[in-house]
Amino acid sequence: MSSPAPSRSPFARRKPQEGPRASFRQLLPFLFEHKRMLWFIILLSVLGALASLAQPLLVSQVIGRVQKNEMLGSLVWALVALVVISALLMGYQHYLLQRTGEGVVLSSRKRLISRMLRLPVAEFDARRTGDLVSRVGSDTTLLRAVLTQGLIEAIGGAVTFVGALIAMLILDPVLLGLTVLVVAVSVLVVVALSARIRQASAAAQARVGDLTSAVERAISSVRTVRAAGATEREIAGVEQHATAAWKMGIRVAKASALVVPVAGIAMQASLLVVLGVGGFRVASGAIEISSLVAFVMFLFMMIMPLGQAFGALTATNQALGALGRIQEIIDLPAEDAHDAEIAAALSDPGTVSAEAAAIEFRDVKFGYATAPASGGVAEADEIRTVTTTGERTEVLRGVSFTAERGTRTALVGPSGAGKSTILALIERFYDPQDGAILFGGRDIRALDRGDLRGQIGYVEQDAPVLAGSLRDNLLLGAPDATDADCERVLRDVNLGEVLARNSAGLDAAVGEDGIMLSGGERQRLAIARALLAAHPVLLLDESTSSLDGQNEQLMRVALDAVAKDRTLIIIAHRLSTVVDSDKIVVLEHGTVLGTGTHSELVASVPLYRDLAKHQFLV
Repeated sequence: MSSPAPSRSPFARRKPQEGPRASFRQLLPFLFEHKRMLWFIILLSVLGALASLAQPLLVSQVIGRVQKNEMLGSLVWALVALVVISALLMGYQHYLLQRTGEGVVLSSRKRLISRMLRLPVAEFDARRTGDLVSRVGSDTTLLRAVLTQGLIEAIGGAVTFVGALIAMLILDPVLLGLTVLVVAVSVLVVVALSARIRQASAAAQARVGDLTSAVERAISSVRTVRAAGATEREIAGVEQHATAAWKMGIRVAKASALVVPVAGIAMQASLLVVLGVGGFRVASGAIEISSLVAFVMFLFMMIMPLGQAFGALTATNQALGALGRIQEIIDLPAEDAHDAEIAAALSDPGTVSAEAAAIEFRDVKFGYATAPASGGVAEADEIRTVTTTGERTEVLRGVSFTAERGTRTALVGPSGAGKSTILALIERFYDPQDGAILFGGRDIRALDRGDLRGQIGYVEQDAPVLAGSLRDNLLLGAPDATDADCERVLRDVNLGEVLARNSAGLDAAVGEDGIMLSGGERQRLAIARALLAAHPVLLLDESTSSLDGQNEQLMRVALDAVAKDRTLIIIAHRLSTVVDSDKIVVLEHGTVLGTGTHSELVASVPLYRDLAKHQFLV
């Protein structure tokens, strides 16, 4: 038996990671989902650009007529109309961009959530919950900036830029050449800075994920933390992650901030050059004053799109850093991605038979993949007690037993024997590396996961209760159940008092993780949820560990009532709850030491006899 790995502080400093980075091509599908609206926005942007380009031409004509003492006529009203139309187009375009940006965020969240909740359980073992939550909340929000901070506006700006460039070329090629020289230098600087912004943004989002994980950890265990007097240490640890996120945010700010003065310098330098050289050319008679005024206006129109382009480049680089983290999850295979291949590779999947055993294990071997340092691993208690072979931690070493239909089978043994892993394999949270598990005589890998789980009720060891109401929890596995059914099953598990003490009845809130219920009540609610679904096979993992003697007896009566037509597989440390089982399977270190009834095992299996003696059952 190997020694446990040295403990590692959850707040230990880790080397910052940039994480995966997406390409612009991976961003396009999110935008193309709204292509009709985007084309309309681009049209508005182009119309707005044309309206803006017409303004300097009108201003030039107004100045020319004033110099010649001619009547202005309708020029002023045309200029006012262009200004108003340009402003209205800009406002409407801004609204549509914001709306479409929210649509991009929504679609990305839907895709991410859909894939995330279909990932193999092993992925959740190896990843931090807070980091996954951060990808749904924080990372997807950055995709909005691609639209709202200049990408689509930059398309209309390109029209303005080209139009202004042509007009400036016609007005004065010399001034245009000097302007382009100044602007070209600024563009080169911004392009060089964009890579730094992208890298810093990806690293910043990773640090935000670390912070979210730390906050989720501290909040979810706040009672344990306070009882242990560790509040200040937890605060310091979370603050360390907050500081790390702040530092990475500062890196992004520094890289982004360099873009702003570059654009400002380009604008000021261009304006000074135009005014200086242009004033000299006006004095020499090379151009008219009206042409210089129009050139300056076109200069502003040319520089503004550059600012939009710089902003779009910054926002896009930040979004691509976040999209890399989103795409990392979306690209992971779903839990059932390879089920067809697995089923096709089975040499003899068998057929479902009413005469076959409900559940049969045939020389099943299984080991958990070694977890990365940053993540946890399911079945931690079991993993710490077994040896690690290669990259897998061996848990089951050739387990064989059968659970006949309509019988009660108990799994007993010390912690780490592999009992909870057996139930996880029946549910196909994992697949065995060797051997086979049969459901009604057919290899479960040949069955659809949804169909398989539709036949199995599962009450986990920690009796999870979902935030919401009693009804929400009960209807999770039986959405069509009536209120009468819900109330009946609650009374069957002795939870009638919970209904009575709250006027809301089935709508009574249970709190986050069921905190408004006692440990025993949470366990009974989890069992009630499984009983209401009325599955033919029921898996109970330490389902009565938090119950007192009276409630345990009532629970046994309730289970006896529903067990008549069901197959039960029960894990229990307290042998008193399973001594009357039809079959008891004794496990140690992932192997089966013996199977039989209570009296048979007391006589034949020393480990079981010792367990029974310690619990005064012999």
